[in-house]
Amino acid sequence: MDDNKQLIAQCEARAKEWLSPAFDEETRKEVQQMLDAEDKTALIDAFYQNLEFGTGGLRGIMGAGTNRMNKYIVGMATQGFANYILKAFPGKQSAVVVGHDCRNNGRMFAETVADIFSANGIKVYLFESLRPTPEISFAIRQLGAQAGVNVTASHNPREYNGYKAYWDDGAQVLAPHDKGIIDEVNKVSIDQVKFQGNKELIEIIGGEMDWDYLTAVKEAMVDQDVILRHKDLNIVYSPMHGTGRVIIPEALRSWGFQNIHVVPEQMVIDGNFPTVVSPNPENAEAMTLGMKLGTRLNADLVIASDPDADRLAIVCRNPKGEWEILNGNQTCMMFCWYIIANKKKLGQLKGNEFLVKTIVTTEEIARIAEKNGVELKDCYTGFKWIANEIRVNEGKKKYIGGGEESFGFLPFDKVRDKDSPASICLICEIAAWAKDNGMTLYDLLMNIYVEYGFSKEVTINVVKPGKSGADEIKQMMVNFRQNPPKELGGAKVCLVKDYQTLEACYADGRKEKIDMPTTSNVLQWFCEDGTKVSVRPSGTEPKIKFYTEVKDSSMECAKCYERCTRDAEVKIEAIKKSLGL
Repeated sequence: MDDNKQLIAQCEARAKEWLSPAFDEETRKEVQQMLDAEDKTALIDAFYQNLEFGTGGLRGIMGAGTNRMNKYIVGMATQGFANYILKAFPGKQSAVVVGHDCRNNGRMFAETVADIFSANGIKVYLFESLRPTPEISFAIRQLGAQAGVNVTASHNPREYNGYKAYWDDGAQVLAPHDKGIIDEVNKVSIDQVKFQGNKELIEIIGGEMDWDYLTAVKEAMVDQDVILRHKDLNIVYSPMHGTGRVIIPEALRSWGFQNIHVVPEQMVIDGNFPTVVSPNPENAEAMTLGMKLGTRLNADLVIASDPDADRLAIVCRNPKGEWEILNGNQTCMMFCWYIIANKKKLGQLKGNEFLVKTIVTTEEIARIAEKNGVELKDCYTGFKWIANEIRVNEGKKKYIGGGEESFGFLPFDKVRDKDSPASICLICEIAAWAKDNGMTLYDLLMNIYVEYGFSKEVTINVVKPGKSGADEIKQMMVNFRQNPPKELGGAKVCLVKDYQTLEACYADGRKEKIDMPTTSNVLQWFCEDGTKVSVRPSGTEPKIKFYTEVKDSSMECAKCYERCTRDAEVKIEAIKKSLGL
């Protein structure tokens, strides 16, 4: 039997198990259609593997099958999670918070999760309707819950849904709990799932938690006076059909902003995301409707949040009056600069403050922090690592902000995940401050570059689908470790950091240990001219990512920006050639 026939036979055997009475009629019908179809592609895609419960939870295309997001896969994941919670907190009435975003089947999955937890004797706080990811994180801490689940696939395409697992600090689970939960989930079979909920243990929450969360968000405010002077700042906002639609305009009003306009077509809750190709604020296309409304209303800035409202995108005007979409590095850099500069000016820095960024985020932030005497901590990619830095320093040092290149920032410590409501309010405060000083956000960005040096960052995604692709990505990392590049784009590599061995190797032969809480399959190369390239395989998608950053200290004024950008683009192309991309 050739490999393909063997694979089809395995998938058919798995699929037939889904024809048992343990599964509902609709599911059985969908599976039977896949079995009956002449083309077995859909059958293979749905059953060739189990949708893996990883360190962050689940994420996949919705539909029937072992490799799909459906109530049975969600059910087995939740039963395993419940088993782990009961082991971790023996003899205690444990509680979890459950929420969801706007995606199709989100409410059904959330209610399924709530039923299973309650059937296992665990108290459930279930949000009445869709809520932002950061509010779920906040509620876990506010209610003293032991864990939480948020049903979301963040900014993924409409076919997807997902399941994020949180621990009692309001952050996504880390070691040892992540591995412990995965082990429990892998033990569960469908007949062990307790789907029949205990309604007495399910409490619906909503408005009061919104109030508490919005009150906490105001702690991210630095200087209310500039807001009061520019309360008519002209703001256009889009929730991209998602959870920010009520919370974010309300948060802006609570900070004092009064001139808020929303993109009406994208205020409609819709898991099909009809107005965008993909609901990802990193994609310029997703910002089109907002920019059109911004042009018509002569807005100062256009802002959007993704469907679960943890990420944000910012669009401001350049000197020609054209819209410029800021990238995640620029946004993070501007937040860090403003927080430091204005807390310093207002006498709010006491000397024990710290910022956090991920290792693939721009080193401009390190320059800003160093020049101003503020400690900066580097952590791995993923906001759970920023949350970990807040947790381990709690009570010893004061967290004042942290972010990553992928459009996520957290400006206060009551939440332990990316927080677009708080970040959007703060960027509007920054725009108000800039206006107070005769500038736009764009002008402020240029001033930061002039003071700290120009930097351009580009992420290169190399997609390698399937098992052969996964093998190829694995081999690429082996090759880079065995034969690290000596130069990148003509600049000599002077330092190599390998986070798998936690070793930093200098060109002169010196070696140092890297201080990180665990290992990670990431390589970084630093060049004599300030170039930084980080490479890591994606943990959730069939791709390997190259994060490139190039410097230019010759930007003496805002007019130099376009030249510096062109030079950087040439340099990045040369780096790609050096890496064989």
